[in-house]
Amino acid sequence: MTFTDTTRERAREIIARYPADRSRSALLPLLHLVQAEEGYVSPAGVAFCAEVLGLNKAQVGAVATFYTMYKRKPTGDFLVSVCTNTMCNVLGGQEVYDTLAEHLGVGHDETTADGTITLEHAECLAACDYGPVMTVNYDFFDGVDASTAVGVVDELRAGGRPMPTRGARLCTLKEMAVQLAGFADERAEAVADGGPGEPTLRGLRLAQQHGVSVPGFDPNTPIRSKAEADKAAAEAKAKAEAAKPAPVEASAAPVKGGDGASAPTGVAEPALPADTTAPASPDAQKAEAAGVAANPPAGDGKPAGDEAGAQQRNLTEAKAGTDADGATSSDANETGAQK
Repeated sequence: MTFTDTTRERAREIIARYPADRSRSALLPLLHLVQAEEGYVSPAGVAFCAEVLGLNKAQVGAVATFYTMYKRKPTGDFLVSVCTNTMCNVLGGQEVYDTLAEHLGVGHDETTADGTITLEHAECLAACDYGPVMTVNYDFFDGVDASTAVGVVDELRAGGRPMPTRGARLCTLKEMAVQLAGFADERAEAVADGGPGEPTLRGLRLAQQHGVSVPGFDPNTPIRSKAEADKAAAEAKAKAEAAKPAPVEASAAPVKGGDGASAPTGVAEPALPADTTAPASPDAQKAEAAGVAANPPAGDGKPAGDEAGAQQRNLTEAKAGTDADGATSSDANETGAQK
């Protein structure tokens, strides 16, 4: 797979966002970038990320296989995830999933023949009070049942873009990956419509029903400005300092010594040391020092396997490819094309 000049140009832009000694932090958005071109993170995508960051493919593959948002095989335009965890399952989530699996003719992590829909179980979508829920490319459809879920996928297969319960109109998986890589969604309808959805008030209603409240909490109390909050904090600190007990001075009365004789006036008996542990033997001290010397503390240095030459080359290209206005120069474009 040869990635387009646009992808290479964007890769250089992503790398340029990070300090030179932290370039491997660009790996996550770079994986989204290659997924935006291919629809999944292919072996070629792994090799591309390793090349531009100077990593080895094992390091890139370890990250790509850890996060479920990076797909390791071709995925449909729309990833339909149905929550079948406890709460949604009780409310009918499994029935929604089973109905979609039968209707689409696919199982978990499988894609329809037309390449439109990939179906998957989801363990939890963090929207229990909206259950059963399903997402399409991670946008929510709340309170679904089998019938409404079928209606959503049928509209998607017919070329439509149904409106999620919360958020803007749907985009494809590749369009979404471009956004996750850190680039704006240029579609006119990207932020033109959509809504926040119903408020999540279940906890509040249960608290009101059972008379649960925070002691001394007044919901009508106005929110203080930062200056007011800082002033109140300073006053509270001063009050706490003033309330501290005065330090106890040494007693002027005679203090009996160990032999019963009186110690000099105004001199307190010395306190025993807090740590009475016997010092370690010389051999133990030498062994500890040797262990410390052989095991320096972990730092922020780049781990083994990173190739400094490739990192420096791409950082140089990223710097050269962006002028004062953020525009990419023709020289950087030609360098990316040659690669």
